[in-house]
Amino acid sequence: MTDSDTGTAETDADEAERIPDIPADAADEAERLTRLARAAERRADGEGAMEEAAVYRERRDDLLADHDYESRIREEDDTLVLYPEEWLEEGIVQFDRVEDTERAVEITLSGPGDPEHWQEIAEHNDGLVDAVAEQAPDHAGNARAFADFASNHYAKPAEKLTTEEVREFLTEYYPRNAWPSETEASLIGESVRKVFVAADTEPPASAVDA
Repeated sequence: MTDSDTGTAETDADEAERIPDIPADAADEAERLTRLARAAERRADGEGAMEEAAVYRERRDDLLADHDYESRIREEDDTLVLYPEEWLEEGIVQFDRVEDTERAVEITLSGPGDPEHWQEIAEHNDGLVDAVAEQAPDHAGNARAFADFASNHYAKPAEKLTTEEVREFLTEYYPRNAWPSETEASLIGESVRKVFVAADTEPPASAVDA
């Protein structure tokens, strides 16, 4: 067995023994989809936003079901909780079935630090989207996707994203989550530049090169 094979085997063994027993990347994706649903609802631009939010939540629920998990939002501290399905009956946790509490996953949805600070950041980024939409409507959808990424994944003003973070948006988040039209996809680099212009700053060097 090569060193590479040994490393892979150790990684597989670690994942197999992991508690909770839902993979980390699936929990991360459940958080991502929950934040996207919230961002869609926050736009409050009619039935389309509500339908988009419902799609994100359905994708999250299907993902969790593949791993025999379900999700709940704990309202008192704004936390996404992932439970093994066998703990639940008609959506209610049956405490006599909870044999190991470490199998649950708890993910705060309020961003790092003060939740009010996160909300201020989201509102700032929403303002950048509005500015782009007013000046260049064709770029509004892309600007929205970039703003949601900055708010929900990094809790940062969009213009504060680093080169690496902008590239992550362009190469990973945008193709997987934004569902762009062919026209929108062809404009994405320019759209990101317009968000930075709306914030009266320049994008990171080389981050949005065509």
